[in-house]
This record gives sequence, structure tokens and C-alpha cells, in this order.
Amino acid sequence: MILRCMLTASLLSIAFAAPAAEIPFADFAKHAQFRNIKISPDGDYLAASAVVEGKAVLSLVKLDDMKGVNLRPRESGEVYEFWWVAPHRVVYTVAERMSTLETPSLTGELYGVNADGTRKELLLGFRHNREWVYADVVHPLWAENGKVLVAKYHWNGSADGAYPVAAYMDVDNGTLTEIGSAPMRNATFVADHKGQVRFATAEGTDQMRRVYQRASNAAGWELVFDESKGDPVVRPLGFARDDRTAYLACPGKHGAGGLCRWSAEKKSDPFWSGNEAGVDELVPTFDRKDFFALRSMPGRTATTLVDRDAQESKLLAALMQQFPGEDVRFTSSTTDGSKVVFEVSSDRNPGEFYLFDRAAGKATFLFASMPWIKPGEMGTMEPIAVKARDGLPLHGYLTRPHGKDDAKNLPTVVVVHGGPYGIRDSWGFDPENQMLASRGYAVLQVNFRGSGGYGNAFVHAGYGEWGAKMQDDVTDATRWAISEGFADPKRICIFGASYGGYAALRGVTKEPDLYRCAIGYVGVYDLRLMYTRGDIPQSTYGDNYLKMVLGEDESVLWDRSPIAHLDRLKAKVMLIVGGEDKRVPPIQGEHLHDALDRAHVAHEWIYERTEGHGFYDEGHRAELLAKVAAFLDANIGPTAELSKPN
Repeated sequence: MILRCMLTASLLSIAFAAPAAEIPFADFAKHAQFRNIKISPDGDYLAASAVVEGKAVLSLVKLDDMKGVNLRPRESGEVYEFWWVAPHRVVYTVAERMSTLETPSLTGELYGVNADGTRKELLLGFRHNREWVYADVVHPLWAENGKVLVAKYHWNGSADGAYPVAAYMDVDNGTLTEIGSAPMRNATFVADHKGQVRFATAEGTDQMRRVYQRASNAAGWELVFDESKGDPVVRPLGFARDDRTAYLACPGKHGAGGLCRWSAEKKSDPFWSGNEAGVDELVPTFDRKDFFALRSMPGRTATTLVDRDAQESKLLAALMQQFPGEDVRFTSSTTDGSKVVFEVSSDRNPGEFYLFDRAAGKATFLFASMPWIKPGEMGTMEPIAVKARDGLPLHGYLTRPHGKDDAKNLPTVVVVHGGPYGIRDSWGFDPENQMLASRGYAVLQVNFRGSGGYGNAFVHAGYGEWGAKMQDDVTDATRWAISEGFADPKRICIFGASYGGYAALRGVTKEPDLYRCAIGYVGVYDLRLMYTRGDIPQSTYGDNYLKMVLGEDESVLWDRSPIAHLDRLKAKVMLIVGGEDKRVPPIQGEHLHDALDRAHVAHEWIYERTEGHGFYDEGHRAELLAKVAAFLDANIGPTAELSKPN
């Protein structure tokens, strides 16, 4: 099946579909049909990660006739990520379903294939050379005779990880030339444009970030930033064209995050500072030797053109004018910039891919990420700003049902993100939020203290605040929505996964009169179990992380656990558990389930034996969304009985 045929079939299915009163839950449960697309360096081929018959495959298509092939990994596997490493050669990674777990897991293997589908080879991994390794591409070296720079992590049985080894790998046969190991476990490498590994960075078991630098592969590592010594927290992002100047994500002048330049003389100076949010990514030039723009998200996605005279800037600015109100992002280009693949997306649009041909002076539509979703039927997601009770500025989003952009007094679902540290809610298409909006609910999200994107100080402000100030931020945002008239105070439910599941149950036990119902999805309900169950406490790093963010006072941990305060519970409860969850093991949900039974508190219980930390199977996801919607309808929907609280 070729890419064009898959696209045509998708369009036909939309054209002849019978109109429905409500968007099916299955539409929100489906995995994206197209996840990414990249053009080859010479512009002859496209490579795409596409879902065919329920599995992600690598589609390789020749541009002149749009014919090609789909490459399928092993029966239990899917293509995960891919890179053009030569004009007509691709290297890719795979994920496979392990045991009974529905969600595929990365195998750590690297495969190579020619653009025409020939010479598919396993290049690195256990099934190739019987080494227990995990490998990842650091930097493709197109000009270096078919080499790619990889990081190789040898499995040594330690839960604390390994010291990665940098190596040049031949993209045809997988032969490795090692160029040294990192100076600390689990480090990330950053190379210059010649493929010299110049930075290594990671957080140690003490949770402190360190950055090492060297002048070339032959030089020794030198520690240049050490958070434990009071140095600013920085993260190397890449090099300028001269390979002497590096760019670092840094605190910036306002503490919210910025971009600094690092010179060969080891001097760091602020280059750009965000007023509200830091750098999300640098946008490379077509030849990938520098960057011309940076992206951040103070509310909606913001693109800052650093070099306005660059050809890339002029093209991006022109495309942004063609798609007002949407996010335009280059995904790949030829090295000379003659052809560029870009993605257009928004809060209502899951993503559409286009090919711009400079010679023709026009962009051609390629395909939609989720062609069954109609952006015109989706709700609008608006950035909001809230002040916490202690004055801390908070940011978030309010999504309202389609056609109700100005509606007030809506039944509202407060959705709390997981993580919780370093993770944030972002502006963009979210299928679960849009499902809720399609059923008439407003969706409120807040990036409480501890969330990422707003600087390290904001993250650190959440340490030790599980169930305390972090929870108060969610409460304050909920009360803000009520005071502004957006939310009906009698029809509010709180919903979240992982930490968000904790926050949902903590919310209804700490503020029993604020929420009518709570949905805990693979959540934590007894903080004491965090130290003994799940994969986090199995390493020194994880154990120290828990001590830093939770504290070790048993009485405090118990007091902040939702299971300890069921006597305060008035809201209706739904619990969702994955039987194969390693991060938050089923015992968390099971203990709360049993405690509710003992207290004779009726509640919804959803347990999927083969799912992990979040449901993956499309059938399970669709069924879950239907049950969530029914639960909400029964408790805060138009026909819900509100005169008789639980």
C-alpha cells in the first residue's frame, strides 16, 4: 500500500460517512494514523510513520511517482522513531509488545533500510550481536561516509542505569567505532556539526544536574556546570555554525527560562529570555548547521524568529500568514531548502502535513494525522492566567464545547496532568479533552507549581507540596472558573491520571463541597506505598527523588493520602486501574477500592488486566471514554440529580 492510496482511502471514508449526532468515542480513542513525516536530504523520498492495520509501520515513498513500500517490524512490533542518515538510507527504532502488556516497549535495537525498501538490516541490538544494549541516534552524519553517531547503553543489571558509550555506527552494516563513554550515568550527549561529542549532561542520584564539556573526542571531560555547587541549571541544546558557540537552555533574566550562548572561553551569556515560559526547542536551518528560530509556549505556541533575514524565517513567516491561528512547524527539509515538509496543527486540528516546493512556489497537502477528526467540530482551547492564593502566577487552559466559546455556567471537568514535575499542559489538540467538550463539558486545566515550562524555580516550588500547595493551586483555579462564571458551581468533576489521579481523589477529600465527582485514572492514593511499590523506589535515583519531592515523614504522607480521609468524601468516585502498571502498581487502586467497599461507598471500578500506566488498546480506550462520559452525565450532566449529594 502506498502513501497516496492510504490517504485516498481515508478521504473517501470521510466523504461517504453518514452524519452522526455525536462524534463516536472510537474517533477519540484511535491512535494517530500518521505520526511524523520527513523528506530525504536530496528530496527524492518521503519517510513516514503510519498506522496500517493497527500497527505503526515505516512508509517509504518516492516523490516523483508517489509509489513506495510499507516496512513492518516483527509481528509484535511497531516502528517508533526514524532518521534519514544518508540521501537514500533510513535508521529506525522499534517497540514491541512484551508479555501481556498492551503498550509496546522500546527494544533498544537500531535497524537500517534503503529508501526503496531494500537491504533491511538489524544493525545494533541483542538479536544482532547478543549484546544487552539500548541504542539511540545522537546525530546523523550525512557527509561522513554513511556514519551515524549513536549512544549505546549497556544493560548491567543496575536499576540506576549505565554510562552510555558514544560511537560512530556504519549505517550499512552496523559496525561500531567507539569514541568514549560519558562521565556519568544516563547522560545525554550533544555533538557539534562535525559529529564530535562535546557535551554530556544528566541528573545524578542526588537529583542535581551536571554538565560536562570537552573540546573534541580526543579531549577529556571537564565539569562546567554543577547544580549541587550553586551553578545555574542549564541544558545544552546544540551548536552554532562555527562549532565554537553552543546554545544552552538556561534560567534567563526573568527566571522563567531562556537561551544562553556558551563560548569556547567558557562564558555564558543570556541570548533570549522568556517573560512567562522558557525554550521548548530550537528550529534548525535547512542545512542543520545553526538555528533561525525558537519555540516556546507562554499560552499558545509562540515562534520567535532569531534571524529574520534567513530564508527559513521568510518562508515560515509566509506560511504562518497562510494558516492564521494555527501552529506551523517545519518537520524536515532537503539540505538546500528546495523542499520542506511542514505540519499545521492547533487546539482543534490534530495535525496536517504539507510539502512546500520552492521551485513551484506552492505547498501541497500530503495527509492528515487523524483524518477522521473534523477541526470545525472541535472545541476551542483558550489560555488562562490565575493567581494562586499566595500570589504565585499560574497558567492553564479552558476548553469549551464547539459553538459555545462565550458560554457561561457550564458543567465542568477539571483535568489534572500527571508527572507531576517538569510536565505541563500545553495548547494543542487533546483527544480526551475534545471528547469531553463534544459531550457538552468545559475542560479546565492548570499548570500548578511543579509543572514544567516556567523555569526551575517554578518546578522546585512544588517539591514537598503533594496534596498541599500543589493541590491548592488546582482548587484556586477551580474557584477562579466559578467566580468568572465559566463553571457551574453545582456541576464540577475532577479527573486525572497518575499524579492527576492522586489530585482528583485528594481534591474531593480535601475540598468535599467543591466537586460532585472524581475520576482517578492509574492514580496514587496512599503516598506511603510510593516508597515500597512500583518501579520508582527500585533505584537510588528514584528513592532520592521520592525523598526530595514527598519527604519521609510517615504521618505527613498518610495525612496527605486520599485513602486516609474517606470519612470526608461526598463526591461520587470512579477508579481506573491497569493490571500491568509498573509505575503506579494496581495495589494503589485496589487498596482504595477495598477501603471504599469496607466503608460501604458505592463507586465505579474499571480494571483492565493487560493495560499499563494508561490504556493503549484502541478498543479499551473507546470503552473507557464511553464509561467516563456516562459517569459524568450521571453526576454533573443535564439530567443529573443535584439535590441529593452523596
